[in-house]
Amino acid sequence: MNVPPDSATMVAILSACSHAGKVEEGIKIFDSMFDTHGIVPQLDHYACMVDILGRAGRVVEAKELINRMPMQPDSVVWSALLGSCRKHGDANLAKLAADRLKELQPRNSLGYVQMSNIYCSGGSYNEAGIIRKEMKGSRVRKEPGLSWIEIGNMVHDFAAGGSRHPQRKTICSRLDFLIGQLKEIGYVPETSLALHDIEEEHKEEQLYHHSEKLALAFALMNEGNSPSGKTAIKIMKNIRICVDCHNFMKLASDLLHKEIVVRDSNRFHQFRNGMCSCNDYW
Repeated sequence: MNVPPDSATMVAILSACSHAGKVEEGIKIFDSMFDTHGIVPQLDHYACMVDILGRAGRVVEAKELINRMPMQPDSVVWSALLGSCRKHGDANLAKLAADRLKELQPRNSLGYVQMSNIYCSGGSYNEAGIIRKEMKGSRVRKEPGLSWIEIGNMVHDFAAGGSRHPQRKTICSRLDFLIGQLKEIGYVPETSLALHDIEEEHKEEQLYHHSEKLALAFALMNEGNSPSGKTAIKIMKNIRICVDCHNFMKLASDLLHKEIVVRDSNRFHQFRNGMCSCNDYW
């Protein structure tokens, strides 16, 4: 059966190239869309290409592609560029993308949160504080990070800090024990993600009790309810997993000799033997 690809097929292929880090293949496919298949690239295809270039650190090329687009870039395009700038630390280009995103979606917290994280990671804590104040003044609320896990045919949900769960103290205790083990094999909390005006110890505490870490600790507490000790731990999360939690899950999978799967808002992450299926592209 010889079925020619359509527009949706090309989006899927370009997205796969993006998540696999196949930059040159993605460029070749994008360039062949019209000449080979007669498909005119649309916004979705350009967004994929911005993501492909940006994830590879080629953020200037991604911006140049946006400048050449025959249509106005939408929020998806600017979000892709912003996420890439966050990953590769380009604060100036990130600000441009964040400003455009705020113009298109004034109530979307993404531009504010990403810029705050970029400034914090670069040590520009005053600028991060200004962003937070601007966000508060505009009455834009960040979507809280939540995670879910199914244990014994019951779904348990977790919020940062663990305050949602009746077994909060026990869960936090189990998590603290795991954190101690991971520190012994090289886990270092990414405290640059926290604001500057709090003590280092409190910065670490903020990171320790992210919702997916709590879900993992709860799963470890309830391993007896699993039909097999080799069953993967599967966690759902409503927003993108942060850098610290991503590093944490990689180390935990190695220490515990367990497969940990986290489905965040962006993709599936399959952690196994200290590695992630995304190859740190997410």
